[in-house]
Amino acid sequence: MQDNGTEVTAAGIARLAGVGRAAVSNWRRRHTDFPKPIGGTETSPSFALADIEEWLRRQGKLAEVPLRERVWQQTAGHPEGPVTALVHAGCALVLVHDRPTVWKEASAGSDARLAELLPTALEQVLTPRTGVPVPTPAELLPSAPLLRAAAQLAAELSAPGAYEFLLGRHLDANPRQYTLTPGDLAALMADLAGPARTVLDPACGTGALLRAVAPAPAQELHGQDSDQHLAALSALRLTLHTKAAVRTAAGDSLRADAFDTLRADAVLCHPPFNERNWGHDELAYDPRWEYGFPARMESELAWVQHALARLKDGGTAVLLMPPAAASRRSGRRIRADLLRRGALRAVLALPAGAAPPHNIPLHLWVLRRPASAAVQPELLVADAGALTAEGRGGPDWQAVRSMMLDAWRRFARNGSAPSVPGLSRSVPVIELLDDDVDLAPARHLPPAAAGGGAEELGVLRARLDETLRLTADLAPPAADTTEQGRWPITTVGELARAGALVMRTGGHGPHARVLTDHDVVAGVAPSGTLPDSGEDPVLVEEGDVVVPVLGGGAVARVIDEATAGAALGRNLTLLRPDPAAVDPWFLAGFLRGTANNRQASSYASTATRLDVRRLQLPRLPLDKQRRYGARFRALAAFEDTLRLAGRLGDQLVRGLYDGLTDGRVAPD
Repeated sequence: MQDNGTEVTAAGIARLAGVGRAAVSNWRRRHTDFPKPIGGTETSPSFALADIEEWLRRQGKLAEVPLRERVWQQTAGHPEGPVTALVHAGCALVLVHDRPTVWKEASAGSDARLAELLPTALEQVLTPRTGVPVPTPAELLPSAPLLRAAAQLAAELSAPGAYEFLLGRHLDANPRQYTLTPGDLAALMADLAGPARTVLDPACGTGALLRAVAPAPAQELHGQDSDQHLAALSALRLTLHTKAAVRTAAGDSLRADAFDTLRADAVLCHPPFNERNWGHDELAYDPRWEYGFPARMESELAWVQHALARLKDGGTAVLLMPPAAASRRSGRRIRADLLRRGALRAVLALPAGAAPPHNIPLHLWVLRRPASAAVQPELLVADAGALTAEGRGGPDWQAVRSMMLDAWRRFARNGSAPSVPGLSRSVPVIELLDDDVDLAPARHLPPAAAGGGAEELGVLRARLDETLRLTADLAPPAADTTEQGRWPITTVGELARAGALVMRTGGHGPHARVLTDHDVVAGVAPSGTLPDSGEDPVLVEEGDVVVPVLGGGAVARVIDEATAGAALGRNLTLLRPDPAAVDPWFLAGFLRGTANNRQASSYASTATRLDVRRLQLPRLPLDKQRRYGARFRALAAFEDTLRLAGRLGDQLVRGLYDGLTDGRVAPD
């Protein structure tokens, strides 16, 4: 039985039918039998999901709602909101995962019977492992259709996979509501902490950091969050992901610590940044301030000391910190005491884009609770800012992980580490204990040696000369103006309807290589990442044409052999032409026309969005398409060579500046 209380917006209808929002608006105007809104606002109405599905089937616009989409729409349109829906679905999925026969017996009857039997079964499975409150029968009854659909989805994706899909869709749909820790960063933080049996995250959010912890025998995972819904979602997510004992609690860890007697092997934390109201006035005499009472502006140093207070002797804490925490004068006394007593062991600077806010290069602080009074004489500093992937797709996580883990493990083993110019160094603590106690890694690293020597600059100059000669060879000849350009016109949408090409949109994951819109614009290799949405990614193939839909630029890229196999990222549309009907280079070339892009773009908002279906190209025979395609391909090669020449020129100029200023190159 479909839940008539589940509502769906116009965007959800478009997703169900695989069309754009404009098509849904047209249906509402043209069809008098289109279902009437039952909620929402005048500008953003909502409709009963069951009525919409029935109407779409009658119109032949929907053979069957995809199971994933059905479950997501039931979650998003739940009468009590998507978070309540996720909690109820998570409870059912835990039962499906741990006691499938109990679930099968409970779900065999009516919705009322399911809601009545479920709490007793959950108290036997969920409460002992997590402490999450079990919903009452009255609370579960409106969710019964969702619970049944979620169980069906578990049969397709597995119970953990189904929950990751639903939670991922919710987080993706509400990016401003949550501060997320990306999976690659969470894995790095867990690896820095090392193997641990007891782990605490005092600001657990959705449980990303605890989920990244490597399994261990008799493991216990503890999490606390000020949002009770996030604490419950985190517990359910971890229960489905691991066999460890999971304990989560709701409440502010600084003001109302639920684990005040815990002494953990490891603490992982992505605390809230720049909080003024963290409890400065109420907590002035708290025993956790072993290294000094944090100033009102230093909430992050309060979290640092909270983490140290919850560690056993010799335990490790890894915290994500804003870069200002390493240098603000208001925190210098606490930083100095952390150094003197050997609690702060490493400050590691991440590349910009590693985590929100993406424009700031955040730091990782690695701390250990001293097991003795012996003072550690050195601090490891490292800066991975140079390890940003080419283009704007974010960090090169493989390189970042390798550099940071190698430096930390060597330092943790020996108490010191050799200097790697521009990347890492172990600094004597005595050098840091000045008036500022500035721990920003870049200020304590020797400059990178590459690029400033005369020999290296000579090689770079030779490469630039060769590239410039190649640029001249590839420069297109003067255009022949005899072609009138008066052809019959078609559009991408018409070609798609005729089967001459296939259109796909990206943004599903996860995948190791993701082609982003920035990669397409910059003409660089795939450099992005995607969260685990529970859906299969769209993989690009050689000969596909990829078009960014945001930004207003006339860009289209033909996928080559090196890029094939990457996943299609967000804000990209893939066009896969039938080679017997459309030449890919011909297609990409005409899609780049400025006038073509202007007429297919929307200027209704500050971010121009391209309607790829409206892009035009001439209707030409295949042999003539290939003539144009060969010319467009030559233009693309010329463009790539110009980009390379620009990068080499930038490197040469920077190398000459560095060489002259540090004495490796003579002025004459």
